[in-house]
Amino acid sequence: MSVTTKKCFLYILLALFFIPLIVANPRGGPGNDNDDNGNDGGHDGDGDNDGDGGADNDGDGAATNSPAGGAGGASANLPGTNSTGLGGLQGDMQCPGSELMCVTGIVNGSSITYELQSTGVQPFGWMAIGFGTQMPNTPMVILWANADGSITLSQRQAPAQVMPTPVANPPKVATAVPQLSSLTGSQPKVVFTIPGTASLTNLIWAFGTTKPAEPAGSTLLQHIDSGTFTLDLTKTLPGGVNGTAGINGTSSALPIPKGSFTIPFLPYQKLIIAHAAFVSLGFLILLPSGVLLARLSRTYNNKWFKGHWIIQFALAGPVIITGCILGFIAVNAQGGGETHTNHKTIGVVLLALYIAQCALGAFIHFVKIRVWRFNRPPQNYYHAILGLTILGLSFYQAWLGFTQEWPNSTGRPPVIVAVAYIGGLAYYLPRQLRQEKKSRRRAERPVSIRSNNASDYEEIHELNPNATRFMVFNGNRYRLES
Repeated sequence: MSVTTKKCFLYILLALFFIPLIVANPRGGPGNDNDDNGNDGGHDGDGDNDGDGGADNDGDGAATNSPAGGAGGASANLPGTNSTGLGGLQGDMQCPGSELMCVTGIVNGSSITYELQSTGVQPFGWMAIGFGTQMPNTPMVILWANADGSITLSQRQAPAQVMPTPVANPPKVATAVPQLSSLTGSQPKVVFTIPGTASLTNLIWAFGTTKPAEPAGSTLLQHIDSGTFTLDLTKTLPGGVNGTAGINGTSSALPIPKGSFTIPFLPYQKLIIAHAAFVSLGFLILLPSGVLLARLSRTYNNKWFKGHWIIQFALAGPVIITGCILGFIAVNAQGGGETHTNHKTIGVVLLALYIAQCALGAFIHFVKIRVWRFNRPPQNYYHAILGLTILGLSFYQAWLGFTQEWPNSTGRPPVIVAVAYIGGLAYYLPRQLRQEKKSRRRAERPVSIRSNNASDYEEIHELNPNATRFMVFNGNRYRLES
């Protein structure tokens, strides 16, 4: 055998050795042949990539996959992919809407491989696409990363613009591909495959910044933006395009938004903001202010009642009613259907309690019951207890609104009002009781008081229907003749 023949034979052997390694190496990162992770690229015959925790479609429309970035199984390989990119492959790529994420669809025989990558403008909580033109009744595939580096895939559907729930038997079963996914860096991407053909495909998309828990059926907090777009999977990807890797600077097809980034509010979201502003003003500012006015000023004079009812009824009433109406309109505009939440239920209860409290206050003021043996009739105590109940429930309701109904704006209840009331109750209530007791002791005999100065007659008190009427004159209390 000549030297030339030996060299050719050696080159052929080297090529046969290195070509499989090059083809098997995924674009998501360097290969990992650690047998402890079981990434041997094979199949165990039950639909799972052996050892990599691939899709386990157990009927709940969801799967959790092992950490991404290892050497891929056979199902993860895309034909013709190499270090030069996806040029020449059949598929399409778009960065829809506000460019929070980019989507690449690649035709792979009878299935489509979708890559969803964050542009890094907002923190990656979860990304989703759906196969349709609107959210209601559209099959969706939602993916997010877990703390251990694994990927959760959840197939869901929603009857309206509400949180989608897992589907037991989706029309097409999606399989996450952790081998081609990359969760490191500021622009993570997640990949999945689903049966499909090359066609003009209408899709919806959504991007959330709050990461759900690992189980595929976990509560999904509302997206910060969403929309529709179209992928023409009959096209051929141009040369130089590295799929979503182009975001990292290898392609100008996927630009990163420059400058400030703002997400426009949807019409129903603007209604929710207006609703929150009105009911917060009514329940968290006006009502507590009226309570504090009554609690803190009643120990000094009897003029507190006028300010109390003006704040609680004349001012707070229109504000609260307007806020509740805006809430009902927002729910209808959102298209939530008959979906009930704790926030909505408590809101209706609070409105009913507020109306009942106003009616009870008017009854106490205008209707005097003279058969009560103690200093105050029972409705006075009911009025105080119901008022405190409304305030406490209002704080809890506001917390629910911020943390559940508007998950992208979190907050805590305004505890300063509760602290002020409790402090005033602890200090001023004993003072009030002492003053009332002292005034009853002074009312021992009738007196006649005359003065040409009308300001001397500060006020006339009537503690309850059975109590003796008395007058405050120059700081002293005197019983009036009957």
